[in-house]
Amino acid sequence: MPSTLTPPETAPAAERPAHRDPNVLRWLGGYTSSALGDHVYYLALSWAAVQAGTPAQAGLVTAVSAVPRALLMLGGGVVADRYGPWRVVVASTAVRCALVLTAAALLLVTSPGLWALGAVAVLFGVVDAVFLPAGGALPARITDRSQLARVQGMRGLAVRLALVLGGPLGGLGIAIGGTAGAFGFSALLIGASLPALLAVRVGELPKDDRKPRAPALAELRDGLRHILHSPVLRPLVLAIALGDLGFVGPMNLGLTLLAEERGWGSSGMGWVLAGFGVGAATASLLLAWRGRVAHVGRVTAAAAVAGAVAIGALARVPSVPAAVGVALLIGLLAGLSGALCGALLQANVPPAYVGRVTSVSTLVSFGVAPLTFPPVGWAVDLWGVAPVFTACASVCALSGLVVLASRPLLRAELPR
Repeated sequence: MPSTLTPPETAPAAERPAHRDPNVLRWLGGYTSSALGDHVYYLALSWAAVQAGTPAQAGLVTAVSAVPRALLMLGGGVVADRYGPWRVVVASTAVRCALVLTAAALLLVTSPGLWALGAVAVLFGVVDAVFLPAGGALPARITDRSQLARVQGMRGLAVRLALVLGGPLGGLGIAIGGTAGAFGFSALLIGASLPALLAVRVGELPKDDRKPRAPALAELRDGLRHILHSPVLRPLVLAIALGDLGFVGPMNLGLTLLAEERGWGSSGMGWVLAGFGVGAATASLLLAWRGRVAHVGRVTAAAAVAGAVAIGALARVPSVPAAVGVALLIGLLAGLSGALCGALLQANVPPAYVGRVTSVSTLVSFGVAPLTFPPVGWAVDLWGVAPVFTACASVCALSGLVVLASRPLLRAELPR
């Protein structure tokens, strides 16, 4: 990462509501534009892969970026802490933009085969392994600690917006300019986030948290030890990992297989996804508006367990309207527990460790969980949709039980 990149020196304003803080809003605008570009990129990549090979080969190309994320993300957390999350976010965003532009240029001048598309996907995954921990660590450095829950709610709203608009924008890009046009549009959206990110003001590390630079492996071990020795972070990171492992399979591939088994069709699946999105957006909006939740440990545990029950129930409802209602409940509960876990994590990590701790907490979600899609598909072939949903829901329920079993985490509160 370029060490000459200098962040703005003005520290974030203290005790200003995040939704009224221009600094946070600049970050939110850049984050939203980048997330939109990501969704358009993945749609363009899958479309190009389908045109160049079989559906199975296309699936392999779109999933291969998870491998470098899984292998390198812990190192990405070290990079974020060593150089600062703002520098890493800006530099990696520029590299991601350049990669997508390269893919667009390849499609303009030639017909790249699956190997070329796979190479782009792998390189994008490598950069993501650095970008994701830094992106997750940045909110803690741009706002007051009392605003962490509100910022997580605003981030959740940005994710929902990108998910809703990313598909149509990608389809529009393909319709107007072909696959090359969609890649170019993705690069434009990712690149458009840079001016906003460059204007974000980042608070400096407290003097007590500044440590002499050590070898990367030693810094990684130091970060892992910090998690293991913290009575709050240790169970919290485990709870986040279990929640992601149980959630990703059924709510992605599993939902497609459920719609196919029930004869709901793509429109029925779309309605169920819309219900989930509305629920998740509602949870994010409530957090962004309220800003703080009392008894946050207990609320997180209750939301995780109730959400797990709803995931198990989704595979047993008989109709699309009922499934939409259950999916809305899942989105509400999962969105609430996920945002509160994120806020608790950042509230309990010293600024010097945020990148490394974030890399561990996001490793399962972005690196390991996508690799569970093939086992989920095989399990559905063997036992059917309902038993697999029940098994995954049980893993999600373990997330809430971990919180309930940890007295320090259960009694945790967010800063005022």
